[in-house]
Amino acid sequence: MTSLFKNAILWLIRKEAKAVLKKYKPKVVLITGSIGKTSTKDAVFAVLSQFAHVRKSEKSYNSDFGIPLSILGLESGWRNPLLWLGNLFKGLKLVLFKEKQYPQWLVLEVGARKPGDIQSAAGWVKADVVVMTAIGSTPPHIEFYESIQHLVEEKATLIKDLRKTGTFIVNADDPLAFDMQSKTDCPVISYGESSGASVQASHLEIQYSKASEVPAGISFKVKIGNASLPVTMRWVFGKNHMYAAIAALAVAQSQKFDLITAAKALEAYEVPNGRMRLVDGIRGTFIIDDSYNASPQAMEAAIETLGNIRATGRKIAVIGDMLELGKFTEDAHRRAGAKVAAAADMLLTVGIRAKFVSAEAAEQGMKKTTMRHAANAAEAGEYLKDKLEKGDVILVKGSQAMRMERVVKKIMAHPELAPRLLVRQENEWLRKK
Repeated sequence: MTSLFKNAILWLIRKEAKAVLKKYKPKVVLITGSIGKTSTKDAVFAVLSQFAHVRKSEKSYNSDFGIPLSILGLESGWRNPLLWLGNLFKGLKLVLFKEKQYPQWLVLEVGARKPGDIQSAAGWVKADVVVMTAIGSTPPHIEFYESIQHLVEEKATLIKDLRKTGTFIVNADDPLAFDMQSKTDCPVISYGESSGASVQASHLEIQYSKASEVPAGISFKVKIGNASLPVTMRWVFGKNHMYAAIAALAVAQSQKFDLITAAKALEAYEVPNGRMRLVDGIRGTFIIDDSYNASPQAMEAAIETLGNIRATGRKIAVIGDMLELGKFTEDAHRRAGAKVAAAADMLLTVGIRAKFVSAEAAEQGMKKTTMRHAANAAEAGEYLKDKLEKGDVILVKGSQAMRMERVVKKIMAHPELAPRLLVRQENEWLRKK
């Protein structure tokens, strides 16, 4: 699309989205932060769906186009002008005619890659609940901001869009996020492992299938006031999903929904593709597919999870570049390398920045004979195909542009299921090199 056509389409669909919000008056949850937004969005959707008709933003619809499309219930037209014109027609119908089944709740993810993105994407949406996930010591996209504080200020702009009757829900374990509560007079509910958190998680454990040593999910306990709730989540791994779950329980608490029902809903929570999802691999192996994207904090947490999982075979870390970190690039990759040395038996890196991972892993005592480098994800997948053995557990993670899902596709037991299980399987993505 030309810039002029793109701007015209954006203006029109935003106008339609504003009209739809005014007409149908759904309650709105806006979710932002630097880490775990999509997992949190999906967990909030799973919980709220037990109590109301809910729509969530699909895929990574968290931008200036994605948010109005989510409000209108439409898909992207990509670069096809006819599809965009069709979207405008459908949006107009929603404005002019009454839709009986319009959602009572909208759960919208809001992202930011550069200054001004938050205001552009969602500054026109009044929220009933704002959820702030973790920021992290080295957030993704930090190279586009003058400092971490500037990025924090960008994220905090959503708080001013809270309704006077709204609630601010914030990660208690992340100081940068937690300090944002001073920016609102609305009620605040905090969540995390910290002792002062309103919704406090503890005793996180990996669960295994009774019939085998196959990882089957996670369990943990949640304390809310005087109540204690056991929570089990199937086929997900890592602390990031625990945080997503307790953020969702905090949303339920803010609306005075039944917390036992809310906790039960998390058992059926379907982990988003490419986010610490277990996928069957060839020759009786297991893939922890975390290929959607990568930030330093999430990378380290994923590697720690690999180290904590029981395995009858080797633990293999396939690590791609983490992008858009600017001056923090080398340090972030080296920190990941130190984690790999403690957690994995084998390391396969992808991309020029990931070489810092292997360099640090070697300095921490990992044998160079257990390390290999690949120029791209396809090459890494081809290499692994001939090396995997029964019982191996393989973690695959890297930034979106590294296309690490291509590694997973090469080594998954049922590649015909890729369109359903993997990220970036739309034709527009598959055509990209």
